Amino acid sequence: MRNYGLAAGAAVLALALAPNAQAKPHAAHAPSPSQLTPAAPEAAGFSADRLKLLDAAMDHAVDAGEVAGVETMLVRHGRIVDLHIKGVKNTAGDPLARDTIFRMYSQTKPMVGVAMMILFEQGRWRLEDPITKYIPEFANLKVMASVGADGKPVLEDMKRPPTMRELMTHTAGFGYGLRSGNPVDDAFRSQKALSSNGLKEMIDKIATIPLLYQPGTKWSYSAAVDIQGYIIEKLSGQRLGDFMADHIFKPLGMKDTGFFVPAANAARLSGVYVTMPQTTKLLEITPAMNPAVQDFTKQPPMDSGGGGSVSTTDDYARFCQMILNGGTYNGARILAPATVALMQANHLADGVTSDPSSAGGLVIGSNGLGFGLDFAVLTDPAKLGTLQGKGSIWWGGAAGTWFWIDPKNDLFFVGMIQKFSLSATGSVNLGSQSQTFVYSALTDPER
Repeated sequence: MRNYGLAAGAAVLALALAPNAQAKPHAAHAPSPSQLTPAAPEAAGFSADRLKLLDAAMDHAVDAGEVAGVETMLVRHGRIVDLHIKGVKNTAGDPLARDTIFRMYSQTKPMVGVAMMILFEQGRWRLEDPITKYIPEFANLKVMASVGADGKPVLEDMKRPPTMRELMTHTAGFGYGLRSGNPVDDAFRSQKALSSNGLKEMIDKIATIPLLYQPGTKWSYSAAVDIQGYIIEKLSGQRLGDFMADHIFKPLGMKDTGFFVPAANAARLSGVYVTMPQTTKLLEITPAMNPAVQDFTKQPPMDSGGGGSVSTTDDYARFCQMILNGGTYNGARILAPATVALMQANHLADGVTSDPSSAGGLVIGSNGLGFGLDFAVLTDPAKLGTLQGKGSIWWGGAAGTWFWIDPKNDLFFVGMIQKFSLSATGSVNLGSQSQTFVYSALTDPER
């Protein structure tokens, strides 16, 4: 699992799904309970002794000063097999707790994908629709064909507008502002497109910035999910956060998930850290120290579908279990099973791959990695060298949060830290470690 992403590099890890491998448990398994409840590891096929290695690895990251705190949850068959909390949430030394609120950053994206599919089920849009049907401001977008000697982009016309499918798979051609030395990404930063005063203003800015490539020809991490947020607002007539609260968060009981933290809950928000290169010590950073660090205690000018949400471990677990259940949790039906299957399928056309620099060194579109509708997907575990089940899906956030959902083994895992650039050279990779320890402990997968 690798971490990179919005503003600091977004979290990434690799997995995928076959269309018929989603949603419902293995035929030999009993139906998952309606709500997440604890269970002994052995009752879900795990070795308790081997799971101690998982907890010990998380503890070591805290004790070694890699992270201030870490919180993890492993769930199989709807039962919480392992819940582990270690460390503090701020420099005041307040202990990390089960109700601690975390910045999710790019782990917001899969939730926005579900919001998009709610509107899809209502017949409001289709995958092959051109995005210009919903955003006519993009009708005259240009494409960067090359970069001139003066450093300015050489432009050409779009051969066709991007489709909604391409928008949801990062193959539409949009930039993001995460990389330097690229005229498109430079324009995203200079125009402050992703810190606009509302999503309509963001759209108007992006309409003046060329695409990185012709639609559908490459995979590149992009502002696509923020653009999806605008489409949701336009089609629903609601602010993005309000639509997601009404159709996802409230029905699932995700009471602490949203796009800012109310004043009454501000004390529960974890601090966020970086490692100082000179001392290797953790430094908690605040909006007062660096304006690029969003103040999540205030409602933002725009709800960022690409990276603006906050949540708790329990809340995000409810979201994961809903996906694993084929669109339902605790009596609330969010999506139909077929829609969840469509999201989890690999939607990349043959030959469409990413530049390694755009995906934390991983090449999406090859080596067992695919991409669904706002999820990464694992198409071939052996090629990627992972123990995860074929058909697993995943994503993560810039401050180190990560998760994966494995329909084949009827399990999911949520990991929460708050540290930017965890995957920097010399830093422990908790995502990869957690994968290895989880599947090494799954000694009775048929149970």
